[in-house]
Amino acid sequence: MPVPMTQTRSYTHQEILPVIRGVALAILLSALDQTIVVPAVPKMGADLLAQGHLSWIVAAYLLTGTAATPVIGKLSDIYGRRQLLQPAIIVFVVASLGCALAQNLPEMILLRAVQGIGGAGLITIAQTAIADVVPPRERGRYQIYMSGMWGIASIAGPIAGGALTDLLSWRAIFWINLPLGIIAYISAGRALRVLPPHAPGAVKIDYLGATLLMASITAWLVLCASGGHDFAWDSSLTAGLAISGLVLTALTIWQETRAPTPMLPLHIFGDKIVLGGLVLSFTNSLCTFGGTFLLPLFFQYQRGTSAAVSGLLTTPFLLAFVVMSYAGGHVARWLGRTKPTILVALTTCLLALMLLASMGRTTPVALCVLYMVLLGGGIGLVQPNITVAIQNAAARPDVGIATGCMLLFRAIGGSAGVTLAGTMLLAHGFHAAFGACAGAALLSVLIGLAMRDMSLRSTH
Repeated sequence: MPVPMTQTRSYTHQEILPVIRGVALAILLSALDQTIVVPAVPKMGADLLAQGHLSWIVAAYLLTGTAATPVIGKLSDIYGRRQLLQPAIIVFVVASLGCALAQNLPEMILLRAVQGIGGAGLITIAQTAIADVVPPRERGRYQIYMSGMWGIASIAGPIAGGALTDLLSWRAIFWINLPLGIIAYISAGRALRVLPPHAPGAVKIDYLGATLLMASITAWLVLCASGGHDFAWDSSLTAGLAISGLVLTALTIWQETRAPTPMLPLHIFGDKIVLGGLVLSFTNSLCTFGGTFLLPLFFQYQRGTSAAVSGLLTTPFLLAFVVMSYAGGHVARWLGRTKPTILVALTTCLLALMLLASMGRTTPVALCVLYMVLLGGGIGLVQPNITVAIQNAAARPDVGIATGCMLLFRAIGGSAGVTLAGTMLLAHGFHAAFGACAGAALLSVLIGLAMRDMSLRSTH
């Protein structure tokens, strides 16, 4: 079995671009399937004769994908990016085929769960491959391509999902993954050939650690995503999930301290920049995902717009996200460090959420859009820089697992943020919901101030 490589070499811009293009489609595929399914869920329920639990068509993908993320990141550190990315594409495409042919809701949920595992491989390995070929100072410059894919998926996903469902069938949103997956498989295989080979050697996989890690993540995710609306916070199910999460987390830590090759090397949390970046990924997602969740609901319930119009009004928010992702990468590269950019971005998010909390029925639409643009710009500016900071600080053999952990913390924070925003919205209205997100943004600013300066230098 191969082991992680410890040597590296410099790559030219001409060598890097094919890698970026090769992995960008993989990221687009995975990100798109988080959004394209949403408008098709009602028709899926009607065709599959399902009345309840339709949310699990979306949740199953996100749940398994998030739980598998750190494990896939670690395996890519051991076996190499190309050796993991192409099998992940195969899993994703085969599961998509199964979803297109599903005849009932249990089949659909199971296949969406499998598809989520493949999707986790696409995103995690693609993001990590960038760190393999791009020098630290230049990573912000290339992370913008990845942010662009997320922006395209956020805008095009719901539109494409609705159009395909209305014009053809909801099954078409899964059939389309077959040709795209084949293209991604070929392009990724060719692009990642430039990555250096991994030296042969024996590696003992920590299967128990992987199982405990995924089980603990699943418990926390279900608690964060469903607490407060699928079941009450003071219910026995909430207590059971919390206790299970704590016990499984403790068992994971115990196993990882004794495993010869731990699935989650605990020493990565010893680096203050990595640890701070992970905490920041959680708190920033807590506020921004919550705020993003509230935006279309505000226009629909406070301003009386249709779902289509609310989607149109939030488009400037998504465009600001993409534009500032591009700008943030270049600014960080010019400064040679990420902390100043991160602090400006976090402060912008805080200001935007405070302004959003002041909105009401009579606030001019143009002003509402301006506030959303500020939030989108702040999110776009901060997320790629957090990724760059973590990847630069992690030791080379740990870049994959560090990236996986970052995506994990981001997903759990996002789930908690949506739950927090939804709970506050139901209890106290939009002002309180946006205000709670602003409180989380203030916490992010304080964490950003406490973090060490993150110079874009090679630490490998």
